[in-house]
Amino acid sequence: MIFHAFLIKYAEIAIKGKNRYLFEDALVKQMNIALSKIEGDYRVVKEQGRVYVFCPEEYDFEEAVAALKTVFGIVYICPVVIYEDKGFEQMRSDVVEYMKNVHPDYHGTFKVYTRRAKKSYPVNSMEVSARVGESILDAFPEAKVDVHQPELTVSVEIREKIYVYSKSIKGPGGMPVGTNGKAMLLLSGGIDSPVAGYMIAKRGVKIEAVYFHAPPYTSERAKQKVVDLAKLVAKYSGPIKLHVVNFTDIQLYIYDQCPHDELTIIMRRYMMRIAEHFAKKDNCLGLITGESIGQVASQTLQSLAATNEVCTLPVYRPVIGFDKQEIVERSWEIGTYDTSVLPYEDCCTIFVAKHPVTKPNLNVIRKSEEKLAEKIDELMEAALSTAEVIEIQ
Repeated sequence: MIFHAFLIKYAEIAIKGKNRYLFEDALVKQMNIALSKIEGDYRVVKEQGRVYVFCPEEYDFEEAVAALKTVFGIVYICPVVIYEDKGFEQMRSDVVEYMKNVHPDYHGTFKVYTRRAKKSYPVNSMEVSARVGESILDAFPEAKVDVHQPELTVSVEIREKIYVYSKSIKGPGGMPVGTNGKAMLLLSGGIDSPVAGYMIAKRGVKIEAVYFHAPPYTSERAKQKVVDLAKLVAKYSGPIKLHVVNFTDIQLYIYDQCPHDELTIIMRRYMMRIAEHFAKKDNCLGLITGESIGQVASQTLQSLAATNEVCTLPVYRPVIGFDKQEIVERSWEIGTYDTSVLPYEDCCTIFVAKHPVTKPNLNVIRKSEEKLAEKIDELMEAALSTAEVIEIQ
């Protein structure tokens, strides 16, 4: 059966009071962006407290649903069949026709729910539900009415035309991207950081990203892997501005000057400084990392405190309480896992100490960083000024 439209259901947006329209407008904007990437002239319309997607005469149903499933803020996608209003008796016949096409041989419990947006319609909602239900029972003698816990709800919306739907396809939930500011993601080629970016974007945050490249120790293919991950995250978050920072000289200098058990922490502190520089420049309100407590030496509470110390912006760590398997499962769900496990090294894995410190002392770390004073500012400036910007769509 051809569905003429999709009714879009949301949850949190509905409780936003007088600002609700701002969230609805953001949702419509993101839906238009998602649907513009597929073939067909789709129209997204706010109409009498509802958001609808009206579909072209010919379109790919699965492709349209897949596009809408990438839009944060959508809780359910309901495929709708639209009938001309030719009177109440014809409506009863149309709903029975709908049932025969969408739920042939139905024999479970059901109820009819009517929403009369067109208040001038001569039959009230309760009567529509009762009499349409009778017509369904006549056509499906093995079906039963259950108004409390039905297995199927057939919804009838009376507008200028008659809208009928009964299926709900789960959306991603969350809040529309762009409704909660912007933050900077430290994106590596691993499993964790793309998941962290996805999770923050799901709360309505627009994201930018920074990647630390270390040629010749990391290859161009490693860089392309991160670009590919950014593209996968951008399917949900919208366009991402990716800053690619050449980190080689800073890493080599730290490696030469500092105790090797402190390398990871000190390198991480300089990454956070650089990420914060770009974040402030682009009016981001925080940093995002994929760190999880205790997963590696640089992610103990003491290590996280040591890296936090160099930041004045808040650091958001959405997977901090997840174990590795939980993060892996989420990466499967969002489609980043296969790319994340491609065997290309990133700069965090090149200069790893054999026995990294797990409980760094801040005073000791600061003392070690003093050894970098002669040259580090110059290297930082070079890294910042030569950073490449890639616009990910």
